[in-house]
Amino acid sequence: MLKNYWITAIRNLMRSKGFTALNLTGLAVGMASATLILLWIHNESTYEGFNVKKDRIYEVWNRAVISGKLACWRTTPQILAPTLRQEYPAISDYCRVDSRWFVTDAGGDHRMSSHAFVVDSSFLTMFTLPMVAGSPASALQDPHSIVLTQSFARRLFGGKDPMNATVKIDQFSFRVTGVLKDLPANTEMDFEYLLPFAFERMRGDDDTGKPYAWGNNGVNTWVLLQPGATEAEVDRQIVKTTMDHSKGEEKTDIFLHPLSKVHLWSEFDNGVNTGGYITTVRLFGLIAVFILLVACINFMNLSTARSERRAKEVGIRKVAGAVRSLLIAQFLGESVLLSLLSAVLAIGLVQLSLPAFDALVGKPLAIPFHSPWFWAAGTGFILFTGVLAGSYPAFFLSGFAPISVLKGVFRRSHAAVNPRKVLVVLQFTFAIVLIICTFVVVQQIRYAQDRAAGYDRSRIVYHWITGDLNQRYALLKRDLLASGAVTDVCRTMSPLTQPASDSWGFKWEGKAAGDHTDIDRYSEDEGLVRTSGMQLVEGRDMDLQQFPTDSSAMLLNESAVRAMGFKHPIGQIVRDDPEVYHVIGVIKDFSMRSPYDAAKPMVIEGAISHSYNVVNMRLAEGRRTAQSIDLIRKAFERYNSAYPFEYHFTDDDFAQKFTATQRIATLTGLFAGLTIFISCLGLFGLAAYVAESRIKEIGVRKVLGASVLNITALLTRDFLRLVVLAILVASPVAWYVMDGWLKKYSYHVSLTIWVFLFTGGLSLVIALLTVGGQAIAAARTNPAKNLRPE
Repeated sequence: MLKNYWITAIRNLMRSKGFTALNLTGLAVGMASATLILLWIHNESTYEGFNVKKDRIYEVWNRAVISGKLACWRTTPQILAPTLRQEYPAISDYCRVDSRWFVTDAGGDHRMSSHAFVVDSSFLTMFTLPMVAGSPASALQDPHSIVLTQSFARRLFGGKDPMNATVKIDQFSFRVTGVLKDLPANTEMDFEYLLPFAFERMRGDDDTGKPYAWGNNGVNTWVLLQPGATEAEVDRQIVKTTMDHSKGEEKTDIFLHPLSKVHLWSEFDNGVNTGGYITTVRLFGLIAVFILLVACINFMNLSTARSERRAKEVGIRKVAGAVRSLLIAQFLGESVLLSLLSAVLAIGLVQLSLPAFDALVGKPLAIPFHSPWFWAAGTGFILFTGVLAGSYPAFFLSGFAPISVLKGVFRRSHAAVNPRKVLVVLQFTFAIVLIICTFVVVQQIRYAQDRAAGYDRSRIVYHWITGDLNQRYALLKRDLLASGAVTDVCRTMSPLTQPASDSWGFKWEGKAAGDHTDIDRYSEDEGLVRTSGMQLVEGRDMDLQQFPTDSSAMLLNESAVRAMGFKHPIGQIVRDDPEVYHVIGVIKDFSMRSPYDAAKPMVIEGAISHSYNVVNMRLAEGRRTAQSIDLIRKAFERYNSAYPFEYHFTDDDFAQKFTATQRIATLTGLFAGLTIFISCLGLFGLAAYVAESRIKEIGVRKVLGASVLNITALLTRDFLRLVVLAILVASPVAWYVMDGWLKKYSYHVSLTIWVFLFTGGLSLVIALLTVGGQAIAAARTNPAKNLRPE
């Protein structure tokens, strides 16, 4: 019996090669798309999962009322970690992490900018980071030790053994005491090498013991809990640590956030964890389900559409004694067989598309053929897809009454509503929802890109200050301006796209008690307005040549003026302890943080208490960029030859702010296209079958005078009605989803009816092109050929 079923299944697949190809293609594309998404989801959901102690490792976060809301952030004071370890027995160990960029010098031409984590020596024992050389327990004990990753060691030393070699950073020398295996793709630890935390003291950046120690949040703090200690218990113990040690000056609580949640669950709204990247992961999980469901619907529709051809087979089997359960098993077996063949094809498609998909998602993914879990999950995936795709056809075909079938009175259902029509509507609903979402996300990106930035980011080049550039800055600036390559030069604490500091501790006349408005802090020496193209609302920019007291001057943006309640800001005094600044100008708000968020209050302070990290230059117009960069390079090499010349464009940095959203738009658009492709495969098959089944009717209509246009309209009308119904169902669903997504951004596009009308029109055109070809071909067939057997 089973042998007969398998032979019958293979014969059916071979007999209808066109429908088999459509089913195979639809299922394979759906399974491949779902597999790619699932590989990405697995990578995202297993972040930091390689750490053996992951269930006991927590990051310490701050929590305080700022600007009227309970804000949470992950940077903490340096002094916090050792205090927690000393005062709370439930904390077994701690590690501080300060992420920094330095220029490393390994001798010869091996000098480059590189990314370091400055950490406590416990970093290598708390986190599971396998070493190929050196000991985790001792590698960072020496203040002059350095631990490299394998790839960075190759960049510095080529094929040479790096152990015990010397690496120079600034004026300090370090000995290589360890080499780590390259970091896995699913971690937020993105360093190239590790330096001991003693380096903070060596550079004068250790603020332990200073008056502002408990208010300077500059490092990430990780703690390892004792076995058996719970997050809730330790949270209750440590919550007031900062407030107690600062004698109430810092109104800040602290709490623990698990290592396992840091990647996906790090967004807080008014103190409540609202998720974060997990929303995107869930979104694409739903898309994977939708795509697979659409592919299965194709199978269901094409199988049931061809039900008449197998009706007599079912009738004969039932007369011969086959029970319905065996028939159901037969048809499910056929669908599982087709699912297996589709899975083989899907694996090939995944392997071919992985390099492009890796580039799209920004991380390397691979099919884990070596993992038993992959084969178990793959088998389950194939069975699930086969059963899902074959369930409705199996119950539908096995339900035929043998008497009706064998008497020839079996007829197709022409009801206004039948399962096949419902499934077609469902298919196109999924596809249209994804298309609308893609258009809205793209609109949001363009809306933010076109937003008035408040400054002219074009032709601004910046260079991080390295070596002795601050001491030689006056000479460098003179030569840069004399070269004609640039028109303006200034120094700032950070690039124009990267806020570096903020505080709620500013003081001014009339500030209300308990006002914790958070204000971004920026700084310049002079000439920032000209260099950046900022727009002055009133007053002037800093000019140390004409006004030496501008070293203690301050600019406010419009939001800061409103926050401080100044009616006449020029001349006002603002304290940023211990310094006192006088306001000389007001600039229009400009976008330094997320382009999707409203501008924050900002002050730009003078040079009295600031060291600068960036040189900003505006390129001269009318000169080739490459020529200007070459002139700038020569000036920097003249005064900073010991360090590499590495320049950056501000507009490139600004474009990077859209990377994550553009990735969502691209992925959603890609899978929307695949969904519509799979849906159209099914629509094409159904149109071909309908045209074939009505071929005699078409012949009669042509004999009676029907035109090609009349017959084409007859054959396409029902399909287009289904697509219109799908548009009506999808539009409110897409509106609900995207309205909720847009509300996350304070600066966002408005949903307009034109997006829905355009998507609906596009869907109708795609459907018409899909079924129109079949309809026209059928309408142009010679009626004499079709009616001759009659």
